[in-house]
This record gives sequence, structure tokens and C-alpha cells, in this order.
Amino acid sequence: MRFNIALLPGDGVGPEVMDEALRALGIIAKKFGHEFSFQEGDVGGIAIDNHGTALPAQTLAVCKKSDAVLLAAVGGPKWDDPKAKVRPEDGLLALRKGLGLFANLRPVKVFPLLVNCTTLKPEIVRGVDLVVVRELTGGLYFGKPKKQWQTSSGRHAVDSMVYSEKEIERIARVGFELARSRRKKLASVDKANVLESSRLWRQVVIEMAPQYPDIELQHVLVDNCAMKLVQSPRDFDVIVTENTFGDIITDEASMIAGSMGMLPSASLAGVPRTGEKTFGLYEPIHGSAPKYKGLNKVNPMATILSAAMMLRYSLALEKEAAALENAVQRALEDGYRTYDIMEPNRTQLGTKEMGEKIAERI
Repeated sequence: MRFNIALLPGDGVGPEVMDEALRALGIIAKKFGHEFSFQEGDVGGIAIDNHGTALPAQTLAVCKKSDAVLLAAVGGPKWDDPKAKVRPEDGLLALRKGLGLFANLRPVKVFPLLVNCTTLKPEIVRGVDLVVVRELTGGLYFGKPKKQWQTSSGRHAVDSMVYSEKEIERIARVGFELARSRRKKLASVDKANVLESSRLWRQVVIEMAPQYPDIELQHVLVDNCAMKLVQSPRDFDVIVTENTFGDIITDEASMIAGSMGMLPSASLAGVPRTGEKTFGLYEPIHGSAPKYKGLNKVNPMATILSAAMMLRYSLALEKEAAALENAVQRALEDGYRTYDIMEPNRTQLGTKEMGEKIAERI
């Protein structure tokens, strides 16, 4: 089978980790008889430098014509001026809007061999396997009004957390459906004791629950969720929440696995269902790590595992996705590590070398 994939290497170490994902996908194509056609585009800081915008029209066009989008990382100190009119992250927001990517899936699975790499006690993280479903195109990041202004009493600013019933319903459905394919537990996270938007969120989720009688639903306030993620993360299966809350708790949850370098993500334009293709953008949750650029140091596993998610959700290639995930597992079992997950009596490798070890095990 032939698939068209848009590649967005981005900034910093992005091109380096992207190369290792492509190496792995090349082996998958040969072993399973597929053809992956890749077309590259600029996004983020490199796009600002080359085109004056974080998301050029030609990049968005390439993405829209593809079966899936694989992105590495954007940003860096070069573009961090808070007064700048254009920032690399603007490209990500524009991609989500332009491609209709409303559902962000961030799985947090602790590999048994890495239970000692986290700052939490091994008995807390052992066996953790959860997914956070984050709404991507609403809430504070997109709500209006959004502005700063000056008055005689000083500077003021406002951001608006805005959600419609339809926006809540579609992201909650992703959570319910995903829970149905896993352990059938869904935690809906809000701040209904304070925020009107959260009260609507909870009302809509409660109204949907009878459609999923097989799902155990609980409502968790976001501050309590943050506490429970470090206290008893095994209690969670699927978490669904709004944009800002999801942004914060997914970074917290990432440390359960020991390193952001281990965690992939998917941003989807529809409800994922087993065996069906859902258009999406796939990326590691880590940043561009500009201080490591060109040093062949960073962990490529999150990007490789993001490619596995792409195979599963957008290309409906479950066996191929599992083969890629198993190759990562086997490389860890054979004692190979990158600097961020290094332990005594293991072999530390660079980006390229770890990518080679994973590719050899597909």
C-alpha cells in the first residue's frame, strides 16, 4: 500500500530525531510491503526565518494533501522575544486549526525496565498505562477577547475560556471511545466548582454517559487530578480534559515515565476507532532542545513511537505499529539507553546509534 506523509522536522534537534523515525519507517515499508512517500515543509522558527510566518501556506497545503503528518519540534531562544509578533508556537496553533485537529492523545506507559528512571518511587509508577485526551482548538488559547491594554491604573490583560456544547461533546466522545477499547475507565477533568465553562463541560459529559453504559465515568477537579497523578497514577485509564488543563497535566504525567524523550502524541481530526483511518498529526511531546542541536545526544524514541501511533490511527496498520513499539521495547531490554534514561550497567548511545538499534529490531 502507498501512503503520503507530510514531514515537518522543525527546529533544534527536530531534524535529528525525525531522521531516526524515517529510518524505522523505511524498515517497516520493506518488511510489510508498503510505500511511504514523504514531502517536507517548514514550520516554527525555521519557517519564520525562511518565510516570515510560522506556518507558510505551502506547508499547510502539503499537510492537507497527506494521509498523515509527522512533526518533530519547534521553537528555541532565537524566537523567544515575548514582544515578537510571530512566534514558532503560532505554527502549531495554526496547524491545529487549519487541519481540524481537535483531539490530542498523549499516552503515558511506563516500560518495566525504566521504573527506576523516574523521580517517583518504583512502586508508584510500575504498571502505569494511561492516556490523556486533551481538547486542542478551544479554551483559553483561542477564546476571544484576548488582548492587553493600558489604562490610567496600569496595564491589563484578558484571555477567555470559551467552549460550546458541540466542542465538548466531540472531545468527550473521543475519551469514551478510547476507554471502550482499553480498561473502560474514563476520568473527566474540569474545574466545575469555579468555572462556568467547566460546569457546561460536566453537564455535557454527564448527558453523554448513558450512551456508554459499559464505561466507568468519574469527574475529577483538575487540582485533585494533578495530585492523584503523582500519588496513584495507576488509578487512571483515560483522562479527558480541556485545552489548558490538558497542556499542564500532560507535562506532569510525562515525568511518570521518567523522561519526555519517551512519550509520543497524536493530534486527531476525528474519533479514533479500531481498524479505521483518522487523519492526524504526530509528534513527540518534548521540545526542540536547542542546546543539544548537532550533538547526537537526544532520545529519538518519542518520535519513533509517534510514528507508531501514526501507523495505528491514520494508516490503520496495527501490525506495523506493534512491530515498531516492540522494537523499542527490545532495544531497552538489550540494555541500550540515551542520556535521559541512563542507568548503571547499561550502554549509553546517541540519537543516531539508538535509532540504528531500534531499526535492527523491527
